[in-house]
Amino acid sequence: MTLSKQLLALIAALFLMIFGLNFVISVNNLRNYLQTESEIHAQDTATSLGLSLSPYIADQQDPILETLAKAIFDRGYYKEIKLLNVEGKVLFSFGQAPGASAVPAWFKQLLPLTAVAAESEINDGWSIGGVIEVSTSPEYAYLKLFQQARDAFIYSLLAFALSVGLLFWVLRYILLPLKRINQLALKIGGGDFEVIEPLPWTTEVRNVAKSMNAMSRKIANVIKNLNARLEALGKKLHQDAVTGLEQKNSFETAVKKLFMENVNAFVFLVKLDGLASISKELDDQAIDQLFQDCAALMKQAVSTVNADDITLYHFFGAEFAALAKGLDIIKAEQMAKALSLAMAQLGHQYHKPDIAHIGVTAFNPLSTPADTLAAAAEAYEQAKLIGANSYYIRVSDERAKTTADWKALVFDVIESQRYRLNLVSPTLSFSYDSILMADAFMQISDATGNSVPVGTFIAVAEKFEKIIDLDKAVIDNVLTLLASHDDGRAIAVNVSVRTIKSVEFRNWLVHRLAQAPLLSGRLMFGFSCYAVAKELNLFKEFISFVHSLGAKVLLKRFETLSMSIETAKDLKPDYIRIARGLGNGVSHDQAKQAFVENMKEAGELLDIGILAENIYSDDDFKFIKAIGIAGASR
Repeated sequence: MTLSKQLLALIAALFLMIFGLNFVISVNNLRNYLQTESEIHAQDTATSLGLSLSPYIADQQDPILETLAKAIFDRGYYKEIKLLNVEGKVLFSFGQAPGASAVPAWFKQLLPLTAVAAESEINDGWSIGGVIEVSTSPEYAYLKLFQQARDAFIYSLLAFALSVGLLFWVLRYILLPLKRINQLALKIGGGDFEVIEPLPWTTEVRNVAKSMNAMSRKIANVIKNLNARLEALGKKLHQDAVTGLEQKNSFETAVKKLFMENVNAFVFLVKLDGLASISKELDDQAIDQLFQDCAALMKQAVSTVNADDITLYHFFGAEFAALAKGLDIIKAEQMAKALSLAMAQLGHQYHKPDIAHIGVTAFNPLSTPADTLAAAAEAYEQAKLIGANSYYIRVSDERAKTTADWKALVFDVIESQRYRLNLVSPTLSFSYDSILMADAFMQISDATGNSVPVGTFIAVAEKFEKIIDLDKAVIDNVLTLLASHDDGRAIAVNVSVRTIKSVEFRNWLVHRLAQAPLLSGRLMFGFSCYAVAKELNLFKEFISFVHSLGAKVLLKRFETLSMSIETAKDLKPDYIRIARGLGNGVSHDQAKQAFVENMKEAGELLDIGILAENIYSDDDFKFIKAIGIAGASR
């Protein structure tokens, strides 16, 4: 029972007791008053009637005696009026016959009134001529008492009802700040750090509200500081310590993002193949300086190229790369020439005329990140055959044919459901030492039995508007798997942006989960942080929709370059899985350790489970477990 209801019940009970006692006392006082008044009235009537009859009592047969008494009796307030002579003989008597009463019998039993009798002697000179006896009727007193009690009860009941109603609204107004404090506490638990404004006017409640506001602001500042630390650590983890360029894991993430963008892009692979001979002549510090000079010359070279976005990378050792978006073949060759001249300048600086070669390949959305790097490596090998510090641009001319083949394959696989659904990357819950979840992964083969890259398959399916049918079929199969495996684990599925936007898909999902309500809590929707960051409002609304159905949400491949923890807080996912590169090597990398520990703190404050993905080594897995996040896969 709520506090307002408890207070209302208590005060209403007190009001009822007060009104009840007041009513009982008032009615009882009225009864006593009517009883006394009846006695006085009877005696007064007997006395006055005796005086009126005194002049005529000498002649006991005088009709005026009876006339005067009859006139008094006819007023109706008397039960009986009787005249007796000195011998006690009744000269005349008037009485009321018992009749129907307007007062209920239970009322008479509850509040009894007695009939009052009074008498007065009638003097005949110096002697007594007779006695007049008057008995009042209690019916009139009962009627008066009943009417007064009824009216008092009605007015008391109305006053009680009005008082309780007024009390209800007063309590509701007074206790409204407590409701706001409760809502604030729930919002803080959910990651929304609001404050109560304006403050309540009740002193005690005002103090509680101030304390809640202070706590909310303090936690918000903690989250803000954690977010700043995570962004700084994330930036540090993705930057090469020597050159300040992005590392290889950032390149892989960027290439994966390209699959979601409809842009032209080129990959430039720069290898300092003259490093082997130079390293024999230079110490480690000089080698680091060589890398820094190479990075500076590459930055200077690409600054002359007009492109949407150019990012430079230092993979490791002698390998550098560049990813340029918004280039056509002419601009790509312009950039390759600029890099070639930069490498020639570097070679001149270190007295090594043939110091590097450059392989260039156009990004193919129907390939994989590994295929893209392999194509750039092939172009690099061709560049080595051309000459010193030269470049080679590899452009595929088979895309149209390949796209047609892909389209035919996608339609055939989806319409015939010719794919296999596997559960991969089981995530161990560190709290319960059991499998928390697994990922649903499609295994697809072409007509010859060769494996098909799933990422490319999904991209083509989305391009030709078959992705919604595929996502529905996968979810249906996952629910079937959940029904057949009652082990409590959840299964994460991926759905495309086109599917999320589809009203038809949402209606289908509502209907499908209504058929299996017990399974909805084990169905998990997984979204990459990069995809979510591109359409925040859409995903925020869809996550709320998914939660309304009882399903869960996982944000995958979390890194601060794609999404901040502040943004994740607003989305309210159930789990966040940090990027694979941030978990592997954590046992001997202090920056990664700090990142995971900060993520764990943020997860605890925001009530979001933090997971790690594909941890390879036992040392890393043990370290991740010791930190205390929700779980990890291997």
